[in-house]
Amino acid sequence: MITDSRQTPRPGSQEAGARQVGFWLYAAQLWSIFGIALSNCLLGVTVLASPFVGRGRWRAAWRRARPLLLILAAYVALFVLALVSSLDVERSLRSLSVPFNLLPLPLALVLVRGEEQARRLVDGMIVVAAGSAALGLCQFLVGYGGLDHRIRASFSHYMTFSGVLLVADLLLIAQLAAGRRTSGWMRAWRWIALALINAALIGSYTRSAWVGLAVATTVLVVARSPKWLLAYPVVALLFVLLAPRPVLDRMCSIIDLQNPSNIDRVSMAEAGAAMIADHPLTGIGPDMVEEEYPRYRVPTAVRDEVPHLHNALIQLAAERGLPELMAYLALMLMTCGTAWRRFIREGGFAGPRADLLAGVVLALVAFNVAGLFEDNWGDTEVQRCALFLLALPWCLGDEEPAETPSS
Repeated sequence: MITDSRQTPRPGSQEAGARQVGFWLYAAQLWSIFGIALSNCLLGVTVLASPFVGRGRWRAAWRRARPLLLILAAYVALFVLALVSSLDVERSLRSLSVPFNLLPLPLALVLVRGEEQARRLVDGMIVVAAGSAALGLCQFLVGYGGLDHRIRASFSHYMTFSGVLLVADLLLIAQLAAGRRTSGWMRAWRWIALALINAALIGSYTRSAWVGLAVATTVLVVARSPKWLLAYPVVALLFVLLAPRPVLDRMCSIIDLQNPSNIDRVSMAEAGAAMIADHPLTGIGPDMVEEEYPRYRVPTAVRDEVPHLHNALIQLAAERGLPELMAYLALMLMTCGTAWRRFIREGGFAGPRADLLAGVVLALVAFNVAGLFEDNWGDTEVQRCALFLLALPWCLGDEEPAETPSS
């Protein structure tokens, strides 16, 4: 009896098809962060589908990224400990979505495999950021602008908007610095995207993003060509001469110790330090900072109530204790260390995957520097970008990189 092979799919093709579905589901939840409700729904679908579309890959992901996953497990366990030890467990139960929001990290290890898929996800993030930046710039035409009504595109808050732009901006800058080989129109598109994203970052008036961008760019300059540091005074002079007055005033306010916003941030840090001193191991409980802040508020504080402490590190330690903060820092340091070692081993900026590996380091540096002035780890959309970056070096695996890009 002759069997028609066209009617009987081979197991290998079925598995490959399932993996493609898994990748596109992951991509969809990442690229839809401009609408967090949609992104959450797609993440839920991805989680439900992962046992099927990621079949046979969980064990490989565990072998490949065991240290990272162990730290993530410790982070979740410490969160649960902080929740049950909370000063108000019922209120802290509002934070039960935290483990769900962390799932993009392990899912990336299972559903994203290889350089091609990693590049596709990074390019998609840049496209989403550039589109959001264009929408944000268009908002100037309908009354947005200034400190009282900042651009935000489709995001709920201008801080979220600028946080997503910042991560994508550094990934794009790393591509340009590494000289990633692209066709003519793609090269032009990257420069257009760079202009849009940075114009929107400036227009958002978000100082934390500006500082994060400045620090990460300086790290890049030092690593790529330290002599370019000599151009900094010229660039600074041109900026002072050409920048709009509101932007210049906003930038100068970063170092203004009499600025009410700066005074308030220092006061929040003092209150957070007092919370940590009282509850160093498990914190006051998830979602409890807003509730307890009036009790810890210092006399110099400008506001009587705050939703968070405007510092991701202090916020984590105050809510969940110093061990949780250590777990967070371990996640960041492990990924940055792994990406940097591979970057050096593959030839630095001459390496074939320099844009991806350097992009991870630069984007996470910018993310954490900005987090010193804003609770961006607690911002779901921005955190979702960071979680993908935390997994990205392990998604590349130990495969042979593609051909070397031209410098």
